Amino acid sequence: MRISSATTAFLFTVSVLGSARAQEMNPTAQQPSATQQPQAQMRDGVPVYRVEVVGRDIPAINYFHRSGSTRIGFQGTSLLSQGKGEASVKSERGRMTIDAKLEGLVPANSFGQEYLTYVLWAITPDGRPINLGEVLPQGSKTQITVTTDLQAYGLIITAEPYFAVTMPSDLVVMQNFVLPDRTQGIIEQVNAHATLLPRGAYVQTAGQHAVLHPITRDDKSPLELYEAINAVQIAQANGADKYAPEAFQKAQQDLTNAQDISKKSARKEQITYAREAVQGAEDARIITIRKKQEEDKQQAQEAKEAAQQAAFAAQQAADQQALRRAQADADAARAQAQAAQAQAAQRQAEQSAQQASQQTEQMRERLKDQLNQVLQTRETARGLIVNMSDVLFGFNQYNLQPEAREKLAKVSGILLAYPNLQLQVEGYTDNVGSDDYNQKLSQQRADAVRDYLTSQGVSSNNISSTGYGKSDPVADNSTNQGRAENRRVQLVVSGNSIGVQESAPSAQAQPQATPAPQPAQSTGVSNPPNQ
Repeated sequence: MRISSATTAFLFTVSVLGSARAQEMNPTAQQPSATQQPQAQMRDGVPVYRVEVVGRDIPAINYFHRSGSTRIGFQGTSLLSQGKGEASVKSERGRMTIDAKLEGLVPANSFGQEYLTYVLWAITPDGRPINLGEVLPQGSKTQITVTTDLQAYGLIITAEPYFAVTMPSDLVVMQNFVLPDRTQGIIEQVNAHATLLPRGAYVQTAGQHAVLHPITRDDKSPLELYEAINAVQIAQANGADKYAPEAFQKAQQDLTNAQDISKKSARKEQITYAREAVQGAEDARIITIRKKQEEDKQQAQEAKEAAQQAAFAAQQAADQQALRRAQADADAARAQAQAAQAQAAQRQAEQSAQQASQQTEQMRERLKDQLNQVLQTRETARGLIVNMSDVLFGFNQYNLQPEAREKLAKVSGILLAYPNLQLQVEGYTDNVGSDDYNQKLSQQRADAVRDYLTSQGVSSNNISSTGYGKSDPVADNSTNQGRAENRRVQLVVSGNSIGVQESAPSAQAQPQATPAPQPAQSTGVSNPPNQ
């Protein structure tokens, strides 16, 4: 199966409406009219849209910090009346563990061919959604165990096109409720009122409401493959192939790799590629939305400034004409000259702003091209990521091989031409060995790279090193190739001069960053092997 043309991308939002109430109805029954065009708003740099909505009251429970566990119930909405279940919520040190057992879930594509899976969400009392994990139906009964650091929240389950979505769809099929005689402990109940977009966010919106290229499943391929196809289609429909080509092409390649695997014995590898394609497509979609928003903001600002300048010039000309009627001809000529000067200044300001934006993009592209000539470099939402594989280190060691020193010397020479850049050196390992060992080795390798770069003239104030151990793998640790890919050191390059702010990696990593110390003698050897 291959991707043809795009389906429509989705944008949606969750917000709190206080004590407002709305009768629950099937959200698929409402569609926005032609006069109800969505109005863009901003949230964390990403535009979201509010249109005609369907309200839903969700009981959010405040699980005060205490020992032991309590139980809550799940009930189906009008979309899935047979859905039911229960969950145990256990308070542990620094987190809550939710163990849910559900019944009555039907295949997600029962609600439309664009929906392939289910996602469990935590909704805070102020309406903020957190993706807790994918819910995969397993026969008549389904079980899922997740953790969260939230204390007060409600739980809902929605049908989604793929697992890596960051906002819930309108298709809420189940939600939690309080069990009067079983929900024990010190709790308080509030109403988190979620407003969700009507159906159509994933489908054609220009007068049609059907999937242009529906995905047809067969039992020979895993569900993750179809989620990957859906994610890539949605990203492409949003313009990711234009605005985030590298991230999108990587997602396409992962999807192609997954599709090319036909042997049942390689099913885990196929799923690994498919899930990586989903995450890559979602990253490409978010990068695209932000870049489009920047374009819209720039155009709106230019139009506003032009209108203000024109209005000022016209008003000034009118005032002068009223005060100096006897010198009408002279005043008119002066007003025209002032208007021409204002327009010239506006054009100059626009050209300067456009030139500054172009220079930033050109500098980022030039730096990426230069780094790519030395080590594999890709653009992400965090910045430019330069990847070093473990073959550039000694076996089971953290001392740099001559080839690695040569490459890092070239990298340092490139970075010295950009003195305002920030550099994060991040070390990772595979899952062989203990947590402490992997954490130590990853930190030592990251420190070795940092120390060498500073010895080559890179400012220690602009560089940090962090070891993440075996967290945040990029490949399947059950294969030699996957473990080799996970054993890596990557350099994350950011800074205002290339238009990217410094940021941390994914939340599952547990970094232990260390400042740049004085160089010390070391054998560069750690145990155990296979790192």
